[in-house]
Amino acid sequence: MAKDTAKGNSNKQKQAIVGLVMMVLIIIGINILTSYFHTGLDLTKEKRFTLSAPTKKLLNNMQEVAVIDVYLKGKFPAKFQRMQEAVEERLRSFKEYAGNKVVFRFIDPLEGKNEKEQKQIVHDLEQKGIMYLTMSSKEDEDYSMKIFFPYALVQYNGHEMPVLLLENPPNKTAEEKISYSEALLEYKFAYAINILSKPARPKVAYVVGNGEMSDIHTYDMLLNTLPYYYDLDTVNVNNVLHISLAYDAIIVNQPTEKFTGPQKLKLDQYVMKGGHVLWVVNNLKAALDSFANTPQFIAMEYGLELDDLLFKYGVRVNNDLVEDKQCAPLARTNNGQVDVKDWIYFPRLNPIADHPIVRNLDFILGGFTNSIDTILAPGIKKTILLQTSKYSRTSTAPVRVSLSMMNYAMPEKMFDKSYKPVAVLLEGKFLSAFNNRLAGDYLKDLESINEKFKPKCDSETSMIVVSVGNIFRNEYSTKQGVMPIGYYPYSNEFFENRSFLLNCLEYLTDKSGVLEARSKEVKLRLLDGGRVKDEKNMWQMVNVGIPIVLVLVFASAYMFFRKRRYENK
Repeated sequence: MAKDTAKGNSNKQKQAIVGLVMMVLIIIGINILTSYFHTGLDLTKEKRFTLSAPTKKLLNNMQEVAVIDVYLKGKFPAKFQRMQEAVEERLRSFKEYAGNKVVFRFIDPLEGKNEKEQKQIVHDLEQKGIMYLTMSSKEDEDYSMKIFFPYALVQYNGHEMPVLLLENPPNKTAEEKISYSEALLEYKFAYAINILSKPARPKVAYVVGNGEMSDIHTYDMLLNTLPYYYDLDTVNVNNVLHISLAYDAIIVNQPTEKFTGPQKLKLDQYVMKGGHVLWVVNNLKAALDSFANTPQFIAMEYGLELDDLLFKYGVRVNNDLVEDKQCAPLARTNNGQVDVKDWIYFPRLNPIADHPIVRNLDFILGGFTNSIDTILAPGIKKTILLQTSKYSRTSTAPVRVSLSMMNYAMPEKMFDKSYKPVAVLLEGKFLSAFNNRLAGDYLKDLESINEKFKPKCDSETSMIVVSVGNIFRNEYSTKQGVMPIGYYPYSNEFFENRSFLLNCLEYLTDKSGVLEARSKEVKLRLLDGGRVKDEKNMWQMVNVGIPIVLVLVFASAYMFFRKRRYENK
């Protein structure tokens, strides 16, 4: 009997050991599988962590392997640690659809390197567009400054592109900036893969010939910003027979001289053949430079003669000036003192449209601005991208603009023309403004040079009409040099004008739809600070106590049922 009992105990011990080993192997196996297969359940209301359909399509159609080096590795404060985890989560979701076509790794480029090697690495990364930031780091009892790189480098199709992971939008708290950056991760990585997958970059032409802005105030747009993303060219509309469709889009930026019939015909036929146009049209001659020798001036019409063209496409840029209570300040010298007051002619435009071009953008700064009316145009879809605030109004040309207006606080009831459109997206099959207007002999002359007149578009195309003055202008001073688009020196603020420019051109030139990923809604759900302070001890007890109680309950139940099981035997 004793031998049987001992033998039984020995078998039970072996079974227990085998069971324990099997459990360990199962746990290890599950961990190995989860490292290869990643899935998750997105319970957020705005579906922030669910990839958009264009991104999924892009990843499913990848032909090459994308290697992504993420430079966020090491010990970071909590907010950067959160960003690091968000990047890994997003790249894992990319692998769900791309499989082994996406390979990523987190590296610290300076780890294990001496001072000389670190300087060389920093220089090499800067050449690739990867800049470092500094943060305070505590080692033992000492604090020191540590540099880090909030970037990733995407290598695909024989090319590479840096991706900025940490955005720094103005007027946002640190928590909001992290949340905003997280929401843009899908778009940024998808955009990089999409751009690198193309055999050539999109081509964009800057149209000149009618007094368009082309001085030092376009330096940031034409020499810094656009060449980074596009093959940029300049086209003089007077020197070409037609505008080539090799250009994915053209920009007509604040012309100041009258357009002739042949010039408009070239622009019109470019659209009829499927071309895309970013129009920045301001009908009134108004600029701060006009205050150089006088405290007031009269804003007069340029006489651009573009009304018939834009009217046919579905909009009318009015000969007026927008005045908005939601505006930027202007600084002027008054009796030796610098006086900074609101300037109603420089509206702060808050994009609220539910469209990828402007979704999640912060304020955009407008200069002297006209309003836009939308006109009935069959088959044309119109989307208002930018509009004035609730407290705005318009003054029809000629308009007297005086610095003395800054001295008087005008009541809100005077601003009774709310939400005036100032930027409109037009999409559809446009009709030519020259249909049935050209003489037969002229049409024959066009055919003789292989330029057949098209009365309407064969396929859908798009254009964006903006009446916001100086929207893509950069400021310049002898002290600071060329300032970036959107920087307003009078209030030392950064506006989203540059992002608006890039979003407009991306929407016009890229049909992959990746821009849709940029429109994910950003909602920061913060805890109630008052309740956190008042209920701190209670929630600490709940978070610590409940897990302990659950473990004790589970252990007691396990011991109870185990005891009953062996008592019955």
